[in-house]
Amino acid sequence: MTRISVDVNDEWLDAARAELGTSSKVDTINAALREIAMRRKGREIAEIFASAPIDFSGSADAWRYGGGRNLDDLIGHAQQEAGQG
Repeated sequence: MTRISVDVNDEWLDAARAELGTSSKVDTINAALREIAMRRKGREIAEIFASAPIDFSGSADAWRYGGGRNLDDLIGHAQQEAGQG
């Protein structure tokens, strides 16, 4: 860890503390820095996914309700097993 002495805007620090739910100045500054670093990492990951070729052909059938299985009788079967049908 690096130890530094820095002048910080108290209003911004208080706003960041309220947003981040931190209790000390050090915790607030570290949490804010971590948040910014994670945002950058998130953008990098999103860019990787955006650049990957993905073939969605046929996905409507595979991902519809039930994953392509016929679930029409599901409620009836569940009621029979529970002795309600």
